[in-house]
Amino acid sequence: MAKIYKYYVIFKPYGVLSQFSQAEPHHRTLADLGFNFPSDVYPVGRLDNDTEGLLILTNDKKLNHQLLNPSFAHSRSYAVQVDGQITKQAIKTLENRVSIRVGKSIYQTMPASAKILFEGPDLAEREPPVRYRKLIPTSWLELTLVEGKNRQVRKMCAKTGFPVLRLVRIRIEKLLLDGMQSGDVKEISGQDLKKLLGL
Repeated sequence: MAKIYKYYVIFKPYGVLSQFSQAEPHHRTLADLGFNFPSDVYPVGRLDNDTEGLLILTNDKKLNHQLLNPSFAHSRSYAVQVDGQITKQAIKTLENRVSIRVGKSIYQTMPASAKILFEGPDLAEREPPVRYRKLIPTSWLELTLVEGKNRQVRKMCAKTGFPVLRLVRIRIEKLLLDGMQSGDVKEISGQDLKKLLGL
């Protein structure tokens, strides 16, 4: 009997682990989204507990390899809220190679694309809300990478002097959040998903 492949796009909420198993007490997981996923479905890649946004779930192992293998270099974009008023110089620094620590080594990031979002993204308030400091403004930028080192966006922004307050993945190739709200789950056909991902 041929295996039936299933594909889902979710808006992973803040504070939810990118896994189904309750490995850490008091942490919510994908099982807490209230959706009846097939038992063999798992996330393609991951988003940190404190990162929100676009996450793909599937039981198609081939898709997992095609999307995560660095040789395919899929672009992914993030809406990033930072502490302070982001400067053009910081944007320029982000676009060039930034030295960050990955494990015990210093890693030079690949060139990225960055731009200031003067109006901010069309996102609902985070739950729980971001903590604001009255005397320090916040600002938004969009950062597009073709790699995904551990906590890379946070490390890159911190290196420019603008710590991340909120981080939302909004795009993978041509796959967009597209009006989804935190916690939403959308099933998609393999054909449509692969077309959007350029596979």
